[in-house]
Amino acid sequence: MAVNLVNVENVSKVYGTRALLDGVSLGVSEGDRIGVVGRNGDGKTTLIRMLARLEEADTGRVTHSGGLRLGVLTQHDSLDPKATVRHEVIGVMADHEWAGSAKIRDVLTGLFGGLDLPGFEHGLDTVIGPLSGGERRRIALAKLLIEDQDLIVLDEPTNHLDVEGIAWLAQHLQNRRSALVCVTHDRWFLDQVCTRMWDVQRGDVHEYEGGYSDYVFARAERERIAATEEAKRQNLMRKELAWLRRGAPARTSKPRYRIEAANELIADVPPPRDTSELMKFANARLGRTVFDLEDVTVTAGPKELLKHLTWQLGPGDRVGLVGVNGAGKTSLLRALADAAASGGEIQPAAGRIVVGKTVRLAYLSQDVTELPGTLRVLEAVQQIRDRVDLGKGREMTAGQLCEQFGFSKEKQWTPVADLSGGERRRLQLLRLLMDEPNVLFLDEPTNDLDIETLTQLEDLLDGWPGSMVVISHDRFFIERTTDKTFALLGDRTLRMLPRGIEEYLERRRKAVEASVPAPAAPPAQQKPGV
Repeated sequence: MAVNLVNVENVSKVYGTRALLDGVSLGVSEGDRIGVVGRNGDGKTTLIRMLARLEEADTGRVTHSGGLRLGVLTQHDSLDPKATVRHEVIGVMADHEWAGSAKIRDVLTGLFGGLDLPGFEHGLDTVIGPLSGGERRRIALAKLLIEDQDLIVLDEPTNHLDVEGIAWLAQHLQNRRSALVCVTHDRWFLDQVCTRMWDVQRGDVHEYEGGYSDYVFARAERERIAATEEAKRQNLMRKELAWLRRGAPARTSKPRYRIEAANELIADVPPPRDTSELMKFANARLGRTVFDLEDVTVTAGPKELLKHLTWQLGPGDRVGLVGVNGAGKTSLLRALADAAASGGEIQPAAGRIVVGKTVRLAYLSQDVTELPGTLRVLEAVQQIRDRVDLGKGREMTAGQLCEQFGFSKEKQWTPVADLSGGERRRLQLLRLLMDEPNVLFLDEPTNDLDIETLTQLEDLLDGWPGSMVVISHDRFFIERTTDKTFALLGDRTLRMLPRGIEEYLERRRKAVEASVPAPAAPPAQQKPGV
């Protein structure tokens, strides 16, 4: 029988007038791998902080088993800015000691690309202070994973990791014996790592068996039977459920509920996108030319990122762009955006970008656009326009679209200054869509968005008739919203990958293996008597 590690008994937590958690009782045992989902602000982080005893409950209690070895990754690290990476991650271990540890070698290679930490100016002796938030995040994660724990609690561990890093982390956690509780919006990661799900909503926590896909099936069936959710949300879940069931039947592991009922639930749900119909609309809105690149070279300062690139983004193309950090994904989008904004006047270092005459580009960059703090959400959207044409006869007012993006009628009157980072990101994307673009560039659009908002965004993009390029570390989002995958592999080329992200990871594994020097042959031993 599995040993109980943590007990949460009748716990409640109130902020202001809102009860985030109301009489919640849960347990974590040896071998548990629990994913925590729910809308932003519903109490996911509060729950795991109380689980780790980083925050006190208002009522109830949290108990740990004696001698519990607990490792926690919070959203804000406690690294010493004056210390080096070596001091924080390796500690006082001698080089020969840590280099002989298979676990440490695996963690350093998986999170940093090598034992010498390529990308860090002084390798392990790099001082932490000047590093970016993403680099600090990887250091904090490495420090945690090198230790031995009975329970690991992770708050958004995939933030600042690329697709390759997320795949490595999933495999690493699968191989560990530690119990796990993890908050993340990365649905592919949840499917790979977790065997139970906690859904935090309205002050309560609902438990489900299996990973994310199992959770979607079970929750949809539960809501169908209970009929407690409004029709709009249930339809969104049915749509996602249909995609999961049709596109990747192997995602589910061992569902504990009736699959027949789930199949009945989605029997009348059409495929997420009518590709041929969307292509007709795209051709009508865009014509034949969107972006044509002829022998293009893209640079960042003196560094050539792409060379002799000839490529075409056509009407209705939905492209996922993946690649190693620094390979030029964002630089490529910026080059295209500059050419579009200048009517073709601004061109790359070499070659030519031809922009279609009808292109109306919306570019969601990784930088959040600053708006006047006193401006209210609805006013910020109405600054662009009052209503938007979604195609195929669909139209939405600014207020309706705000609601679809998670801004309730009350929230629409909140000043921008009072919004969280995730809410500002949602507002930024909403303003772009209100401008009725026919080409979308989305650079890490899933940052700071919860799963429910991601599902709503995917639903909106399903019926959007235009061309789209998505850069994202969220594998689920790319596979869900795009039809083609292209990769920048760090060799100044852009390649189409017919088998998608799985092919990208295979290519990267081979490249890493080829770059590892073969072990030196032992010196020849002299024969006795010679």
